[in-house]
Amino acid sequence: MASAVNQSLASFASSGLFVPKSPSSRTRFISLPSLSLSKTPKSGLSVRRPLYLTQATDFSSGSVESSEPRRAEFQCEAYEADRAEPVNISQRSEAAQKLKIGIYFATWWALNVVFNIYNKKVLNAFPYPWLTSTLSLATGSLMMLISWATRIAEAPKTDLEFWKALAPVAVAHTIGHVAATVSMSKVAVSFTHIIKSGEPAFSVLVSRFLLGETFPVPVYLSLLPIIGGCALAAVTELNFNMTGFMGAMISNLAFVFRNIFSKRGMKGKAVGGMNYYACLSMLSLVILTPFAVAVEGPQMWAAGWQKALSQIGPNFVWWVAAQSVFYHLYNQVSYMSLDEISPLTFSIGNTMKRISVIVSSIIIFHTPVQPVNALGAAIAIFGTFLYSQAKQ
Repeated sequence: MASAVNQSLASFASSGLFVPKSPSSRTRFISLPSLSLSKTPKSGLSVRRPLYLTQATDFSSGSVESSEPRRAEFQCEAYEADRAEPVNISQRSEAAQKLKIGIYFATWWALNVVFNIYNKKVLNAFPYPWLTSTLSLATGSLMMLISWATRIAEAPKTDLEFWKALAPVAVAHTIGHVAATVSMSKVAVSFTHIIKSGEPAFSVLVSRFLLGETFPVPVYLSLLPIIGGCALAAVTELNFNMTGFMGAMISNLAFVFRNIFSKRGMKGKAVGGMNYYACLSMLSLVILTPFAVAVEGPQMWAAGWQKALSQIGPNFVWWVAAQSVFYHLYNQVSYMSLDEISPLTFSIGNTMKRISVIVSSIIIFHTPVQPVNALGAAIAIFGTFLYSQAKQ
C-alpha cells in the first residue's frame, strides 16, 4: 500500500501538480480537479465533488532540492471538499406512490364503467334488481373465499367485535346497493349517476342535523350547484321515472350512513381495504338474501330467466357473470384506493368516476340528452368538485 502511494505521489510531482516551495514547507493543500468522487445521477445521490490531497510530509532531513540520494517517507491524506448529500429516497417513494394511486384510480374507473354497462344490459333483459344485487354480492363473496382458501390473499383475523361493528355498515351498504340497482332498472344509467352525484349534499345535511357537525360557509355554498344541477337534470330528463329517481336518492342517503357507521365503528380495526370489503359483501349477502326471496321470489326469477335466455341467448349468462364479477372488483379496488389516499382525494376520484360512467353510458346506450339536461349534469358535477375543494 505504501509503495502504491509513493508511486502516485511521484507521478504527481513529475506532472507539476505537486511541487514543494521550500524545505520548510511541510504541508500544503493542492486541488486535483481530475480526481473526484463520482456519484452517478442514476442513483439519485449527489454530483461530482473534488478531492484534495495534503502535500507529502518529509520526515527525512536535508533540502528537497538536494541531489543527494535519500529515502523519503510520505504521509498522504485525502478528504472530500464537502459532505455528500443525503440519499434522496423520499422523492422516489413519493413518485412510486403517485403512480400506484394513478393505477388504482384508472382501474377503479374502468371496472366501474364496465360494470354499469353489463348491469344495465342485464336489467333491460331481466328486470329483477333484487336478484341481480344478490348475485353481485354472492359472486364477490365466493371469489374472496376461494382466494383465502388458496392463499392468493391472506384471510383477515376477525373477532365478534369486528362483526358487530360491521353490522350497521353492512345494513346501509345493502340498502344503498339495492336502491341503486332498482334505480338503474327503471331509468338510464346516466340519470342514476347524475342524481347520485348529489351524495355530498346528503352527507352535509345528515352530519349537520343528525350529528350536530358544522362546516365552513364555502361547504354550504357548494351544495347550491349540486342541488340545483340535480334538480335541473331531473326536470328535463326525457325518461323520468319516480321509482328510478327515489332509488337513486335512497342510495345516496344509505351510502352516507354507511360512511358514518364505517368511520365510527371500524376505528382501530386492523383489516385492509380488500378484506374489509370482502367481509362487508358476505354480511350484506346474508342480510339481503331473505328480502330478495320475499320481494321477488324463485318463481318470478325462473320465468324471467327463461324469457331472457330466449331473447338474448347464451350471451345473457355471460352478461350476468360479468356484471357480478366487475361489481365486486370495482368496489374492491375503490376500498384498496381508500387505504392509500385521503377521504378528500377519494371524493374527487369518485366525482371523476361518475363523469366517465355518465359519458360512456350515453355513448353506448345512445341515451337521448337535451342540452338543458346536460347543463344540469355539468352543474351538479362541478358543484361536487367545489364541495371537495371546500372541505379541504
